[in-house]
Amino acid sequence: MMVRKHLLGLRVRQALFGGIAAGAASMALAAPQETQPAPDAVMLDRITVTAQSREQELQDVPIALQVVNAQMLDDVVARDLSGIDMFVPGLVVNGQQPTQPSFQLRGISTDDFGIGTDPAVGVYVDGVYAGRGGGVLLPFTDVERIEVLKGPQGTLFGRNTAAGAISIITHRPGSEAEGRARVRFAEYGQQYVDAMANIPVGEVSAFRLNGVFNQADGWIQDANTGEDLAPQDNWATRAGFSTRFGDNTTAWITWDHEKLDQLGQATIGVVPLPAAPGTPSLPLDETAYLDPRRTPAAVDVDGNEESRRFDGLTLIVDHAFEWGNLTSTTAWHDYDSVNRVEEDGTARIDLYVDSVNTESNTNVYQEFKFSGSSDRLDWVAGASYFHEKADQTSQVNAYTDSVDTIVRNMGVAPTPDGTLYGFTTQVMQMYGIPLSLMGEPWNEQFVNTLDTTAYALYGDVIWKVNDRFNLTFGLRYTRDEKDFSWFNDHRYAPGLDATLDQMEALGIFDMLGIPKEAYIFDIAFIDPPAMMNKGQTTRDKKSWSDLSPRLVADYHFTEDLMAFASVAKGYKAGGFNALQIGSEFDNEDVWNFETGIKHVLPEHRLQYDLSTYYYAYDNRQAIRLDTTTAIPRYVVDTSDLEAWGVDFNAMWQATAALALDFNAAYIDSTYKDYVTPEGIDVSGQPTGIPKWSFAAGAAYTWELDEHGSVRAAVRYGYRGKTRCSDESQSQGTCGVSTALRLGESQELANLRVGWTSASGRYGVAVYGENLLDNQYVSGLGTYGKTVLGTVGARLTPPRVWGVEFSAGF
Repeated sequence: MMVRKHLLGLRVRQALFGGIAAGAASMALAAPQETQPAPDAVMLDRITVTAQSREQELQDVPIALQVVNAQMLDDVVARDLSGIDMFVPGLVVNGQQPTQPSFQLRGISTDDFGIGTDPAVGVYVDGVYAGRGGGVLLPFTDVERIEVLKGPQGTLFGRNTAAGAISIITHRPGSEAEGRARVRFAEYGQQYVDAMANIPVGEVSAFRLNGVFNQADGWIQDANTGEDLAPQDNWATRAGFSTRFGDNTTAWITWDHEKLDQLGQATIGVVPLPAAPGTPSLPLDETAYLDPRRTPAAVDVDGNEESRRFDGLTLIVDHAFEWGNLTSTTAWHDYDSVNRVEEDGTARIDLYVDSVNTESNTNVYQEFKFSGSSDRLDWVAGASYFHEKADQTSQVNAYTDSVDTIVRNMGVAPTPDGTLYGFTTQVMQMYGIPLSLMGEPWNEQFVNTLDTTAYALYGDVIWKVNDRFNLTFGLRYTRDEKDFSWFNDHRYAPGLDATLDQMEALGIFDMLGIPKEAYIFDIAFIDPPAMMNKGQTTRDKKSWSDLSPRLVADYHFTEDLMAFASVAKGYKAGGFNALQIGSEFDNEDVWNFETGIKHVLPEHRLQYDLSTYYYAYDNRQAIRLDTTTAIPRYVVDTSDLEAWGVDFNAMWQATAALALDFNAAYIDSTYKDYVTPEGIDVSGQPTGIPKWSFAAGAAYTWELDEHGSVRAAVRYGYRGKTRCSDESQSQGTCGVSTALRLGESQELANLRVGWTSASGRYGVAVYGENLLDNQYVSGLGTYGKTVLGTVGARLTPPRVWGVEFSAGF
């Protein structure tokens, strides 16, 4: 223990020294040099952000953040947040299931798809909390910029920002009439259209209307049917209206609607199958897995679907007083989603299993924010209220054929061949009885409800001690109240039960010597809490309170060079495991210590920032598929982590035509204290987070005078390989098979070359996504691994080429 503390102290000192050394080097760079002044036409853009609930220049904000502007979104052809994660080091967004996305920032995430827990990365749209996963990953509509704030943001953004916050800022209606439309055609039947119209109404009011339509056939085909398995089909619209009342009050109201209706993510079986009716031998030989990139897909999921209907309404009212400003933000979100996907990756009924997640969610948000400034103080204070009601159904579907396979593999059937329904059917057919127990659908499900209320009071004050030195102190009080319920009934198989009733009437059970009750059982949710509470609702209610402070000191050595140091706390309320009755989580706490510099060198048209940090993360909430039991089950899985790391961002306007940027992140994340549910002690081992990730971009513009201009942009992102541990090996998330190459380093390169007319009204472009044509295994479906001998793999998309046409006025 003393050795670990010494190493921890050494790492913190190294991080702090790194920041101080970088600051000293920056001061040297900032010293007067004999250089030719840059031409006025080549200037480095000043970027304005609202990361601290105030409008500030990026280089004056003592927070590690990366800004993604609308131009970059176009360069990488990003349609939602999942399109930028490889180009924002430290951020990971898995968007292959839009209704069940996952977010990770600086190695912190929440591994749970249930409504009983909240995300650790908060997503905000125009300052409004977007809520949980099902309604977060929406198509981009009229986005101005995205601010990715790294590290806990509990004071300014509130609950569920233990890892950081993603703040999406959209365009407000403007005073000038304008419009644009864009259409893209790409491989695999991709069709994408977006349009915007800004319509002034009088001198103080305006409408802004947006629409997005996205459709694609899919890049995986079923080997048996030829059906496209990875299609896209969604559309979204946004309507905004702004107006002014007198000289001091403005109002902005927006309505968002989205409709998603497509197949669930494609699953490719990676286990070599013997000819039917043979089934894989257990336990599986993982070294024999097939490469999903070269394996035909063959699926048979019933009702394959991923769909969502989303509606949102936001009203923001600003009023200026003599002493400052008051901003009222009112929001309402409502959505329904369905996600049904294949788990086994085969087209065989005797190995069939799928999962369904259905969710309905309604939430309201109200915030009153006061702000003001003086010669010495710049302050923000406010209060917020959030209320959410959600219903979720988590289902496992099978057939009596696959249940028979499970029963045989478990060795629990009182029959000669180890099957139950198959053996009985064969006996009845031998005696000419026209009944069958095979091919009958089988369903088991958990139904959960959630009623959450959260209150908060917060304040954040910047004290300008002098012209160079600022001190910032912030504090937020949060109270979360959750009312949660579980309901798990016995399995539902009406066709099977009807046949069993007929058999009972005919006296077949007496003939077989097997009681009817032997045919009626549950196979998926059979842990002790579930079995003790079958058919009855169980409720629990908990509340959590927290004080989240932050303290920041920043010093401006020059107008263009600033150094800062901060300590901040992140908080996430406790919660419940939706799939284990009576289980709960304590609240999460993250303490983050950080120091860094931000520097602009106007004469070199260069700006960069560097920050080093250490955090201690207590009680990370997660659920885990425990495969040590006969039937896999999801159990509560908590751990304590610690990490130290470095973030670096740089932008260089090399010439009037050439712009370069580079972003990098380094993190060393390890478990402080963690024993897995299987009893594996991995304390001190890596959490799996890659050490290095970086992204680079270059854009060059050729001016063609009256013929317009041509702009070429290329972006490259790299994420290092997963750092394996005893825990990740046991879970099958790392190593496992050379064919799968799980946890390998990843690369992504995108290219866009576009021409714009001299008037700026017309344009045409060609673009390529995933130029290197790399495909990676993004996840494994292992629910049937120990009982059916099936494993399904999910892949990232291949290379795609497309063309774009645009027009505007």
